[in-house]
Order: sequence, then C-alpha cells, then structure tokens
Amino acid sequence: MLTAIVAVITVTSVSAQSRSFRLGQWVEIGNSVLKELNRSYVDSLPLDRMVRNGIDAMLSTLDPYTIYIPEEENEDLEMMLSKTYGGIGAIIYKQVDSNVVINEPYSGSPAYRSGLVCGDEIISIDGTPTKGLTAAESSDRMKGKPGTTVNFKVKKVRGGDTVDVAIVRERIHIPDVEYVGMLDDTTGYIRQTGFTENVSSEVRNGYFRLKEQGMTKLILDLRGNGGGLMNEAIEIVSLFVPKGSLVVTSRGNTPESVKEYRTASEPVDTEIPLVVLVDSGSASSSEIVSGAIQDLDRGTIMGQRTYGKGLVQSIRPITYNGQLKVTTAKYYTPSGRCVQAIDYSHRNEDGSVGHIPDSLTHEFKTSRGRIVRDGGGITPDVMIDSPSYSRLVYSLVLSGVIDNFVLKYVREHDGIPAADEFHLSDKDFEDFISFAKTQEFDYRSSAKTLFDQMKKEIEKDGLTEAMKAELEALEKALDMDKEKMIRLKKDEIVPFLEEELAVRYWYQEAGVKISLRYDRQLKEAMKAPLVSFE
Repeated sequence: MLTAIVAVITVTSVSAQSRSFRLGQWVEIGNSVLKELNRSYVDSLPLDRMVRNGIDAMLSTLDPYTIYIPEEENEDLEMMLSKTYGGIGAIIYKQVDSNVVINEPYSGSPAYRSGLVCGDEIISIDGTPTKGLTAAESSDRMKGKPGTTVNFKVKKVRGGDTVDVAIVRERIHIPDVEYVGMLDDTTGYIRQTGFTENVSSEVRNGYFRLKEQGMTKLILDLRGNGGGLMNEAIEIVSLFVPKGSLVVTSRGNTPESVKEYRTASEPVDTEIPLVVLVDSGSASSSEIVSGAIQDLDRGTIMGQRTYGKGLVQSIRPITYNGQLKVTTAKYYTPSGRCVQAIDYSHRNEDGSVGHIPDSLTHEFKTSRGRIVRDGGGITPDVMIDSPSYSRLVYSLVLSGVIDNFVLKYVREHDGIPAADEFHLSDKDFEDFISFAKTQEFDYRSSAKTLFDQMKKEIEKDGLTEAMKAELEALEKALDMDKEKMIRLKKDEIVPFLEEELAVRYWYQEAGVKISLRYDRQLKEAMKAPLVSFE
C-alpha cells in the first residue's frame, strides 16, 4: 500500500515537473524568436500587434471563451459583467461621410433628459466634427467618466435648428430584465436578456409586481439570453425552490476544485406554475437556470434545445493591469448532466448544439424520476418551433434599409399612438416600398440564390446550352423585382417596422410590447399543457 502511494506521489511530481519544464522551454523559445526578429528583421517590428495576435491565437486553440483583456479594454469587461458604462445613454447611427444620428435614447437617461430624440444629428462632439469619425470613434468620445461633461452641437430633427447641448455623463446601466407585464388576466411574463450583477433582484421585484396584478402563472423568457454571472443564476433559481436546494456543481481539473452551489435564501414562491422559455441562443447561466428548474421538477421548460455551453469562466488579474478570462471548470445540473456539447466541433450555423444521437448520450433522472439526457444543451419538456425569417428580411435589416426608413419616418412624423394602439398603416407600408426600391440590398429569395449557384455549376459542367430552355423558364419564375419580393413578405416586414418605430417614439418597453404581439412561440407556450409532477 505504501509503495503504491509513493508511486502515485512520484508520478504526480514528475508530471508536474514535466509540465513546468515544457512551459519554461516554450517561454524561452518565444522570447528567443522575438529577440532575434527584433535584431535581424528587415523592417521595424509591429511588436504590439504581433504579440497580441500571438496571445489571441494561442488562447483560441483552447475554447472560444478564454480570452486576454488588456488594460485599455477593462471598460469592455465592466460592460460585459455589469452592463454599465459612463456615458449619455443613447444608441447612435452613423453612415460614412455623414453626421452621427441619435437612433435610440434610453428612457430616463441623460440624453433623454437633455431633450435628444431619435433623428437628432450630432454635428460635433467637444468641437470635433463627427463626419470625419467612425461610429466607434464617435461612441468613444461620447463615453467617459461619470460626472464629466460632453458638449454637442446638434441639428434638431424637429424644426431643423442647430443648438448647443451640454450633457453630464452618468453611470448608464442597461437592465437585463427588459420587460415585466401581464400577458392575460393570470399569466405574468418576465423577459430576461442577461445575467449581470443584480439581475436576480430585478427578477424578484418583477415577480412581486406581477403578483400584485393577479398573476397565478409565470413565464420566464430566457430566449437569446447568452448567460453571464453564475451566482445570479443561482439566486434566480432560489426564488422558486426550497432553501438548500442543489442548483449546480462545478468541476475543475483537480478533486479539490469540485464545488456544490445550493440556494442560500428563502424562496418567494415554491408553488406558482412556472414556464421557462428557451431556444438555441439560451446559453451558460440560462442553462443553469433551465437545467435546475427541470431537474428539480419545479417548472416546465419550453421552446428549443439550448446552446450547450457548460463551461465556467473566471477572471484572473495578470501583469500590466490586464485580465485573463479563463475557463476553469465545467458545470453540472442537479441530476449530474453536463450541458457542454460532447463534440464541440459539430454545431449548427448559430453555434448551438447539432444533432446528437441518443446512443452517444446518457440517461439521468430528475428529482421525481423523469428521464433527461446529456449530450449538449437542455432539451425542453415541450418542444415549440422557433420562428424563421426569409432571406429578404435579414437583408433589409443588415443593409440598414429598415433603420434608414425609420429615421426618415421620424423626420416626417411628430408622433405615433402608444404601442398598444399603434399599427402600421397601408399608406406607411407603401411609403416603405417606395423608399426600399431606391436602396441597395440583395433582394433575391433563397431559391434564387441557390439557382444562381446551380447555374454556375452547370456552366462548369458545360451543360448550359443543353439545358438552356429549362434554365430560362426556371429563372423567369424565380426572378422577382424588389417591389414584388417586399409585397410577398409584407407579413414578415411589418412587425419589424412597427417595433422599430415604437422604440423610437416610446422607448424600449414599447418595442417589446410590439414584439409580443407577433410572438407565435410565446403564444404556443401559453396554450401548451404544463408537465405534471404529481
């Protein structure tokens, strides 16, 4: 027995020495290469870019979440962790060789209180003309230490006057709870978009607001929620399960790194019927919440399978005030499942988990004996198809056609009805068609793009002449002009236009109200039967 223990200690010691030796060897080689390049290379070396690219490339061989954050990017880290920054509280829009345009001021922000509205043009920032700046440069100049003043020269969208506006920057917080409201007389709804500091308090406060309005069933919407702080996920679960319940276990590369995380506070409600709505964009902390609620048989998970990110990152300080966000553990749901995809390389286009056959997964059991499986992500109890959008709609959004039309609309209309009453008129849609016809964007259907690719392959094979009649007939059927394509997809385009317009006039909450009006997946979730835990 003593011999075995000595052998283990010896092997461990040799292994550790071997790792340390290899690390020292490669550090020495890297330094030697840089010194020789600095001495011998024909041109001056872009050392900052070389070393930064080298660090980024090195970390990219591990996973997408382990990254180096230099001192000058620490503000970006703060934004990622807390969704706070020093600034005026507005989203801007910038085209090449044009002024900055206020696209969306946050309700109650310094920009809002200073009278800036959608469509106002920022001619200069602290005396620097914005036409010569990029959008990023303009944004950086608008941000700054809270309490400092930034001076704008503004061309007002209403009346066209040019005025000077001085705004004192504040600490701007973008809330993770985007909307709290009643969907009907009994169903409460909370849309949560992240897991930054104090979001659990926002969810808690939202719960009590809804209870006062008669809520007897709650839908927590985590669709598209990419995650964040693990402790906030644990706190949200603790609202709905008994104190002391296991929520998640993390495991690093040593036995000592195994940690169990349990709820430490008394719940607000362990009885209310609970639905957690997820999709392929629900990741990390969203999967901790949905996995725990499912494994503890506390609620019904609905939607689509989640992203499949079962890795825990920690922030480690490094030299010269930099930070290393490093993957330190994997996490496991109460039943023992790891949501990390088995094969990280096989994912869908959006990065979420691809198809994994049951033969490669393992069975686990919830607290009441229901079977659940690992293999990547959380599979909902009730599957509900996600909405799909045509290629045209993506093109209209990404090319800026919708944004530019909305800005044009704002310049021409002083106001619109509140979100509950606002609907885009037929005349407004005709105006959009007229505007879009003047813009450059790819309006081909998915079928037409595939046809164009097929046509090139046919040309390569020398079959064009032999198939000329068939190709011409098919191309004629698929070839639609801009107006025809837009009219064909009216039902998809109108919700986008209504939502963007509502946000510009009535701010973020109004936009959510419009999106809920057209949310088919949510409507299906409201009708779907809940899982019985009897």
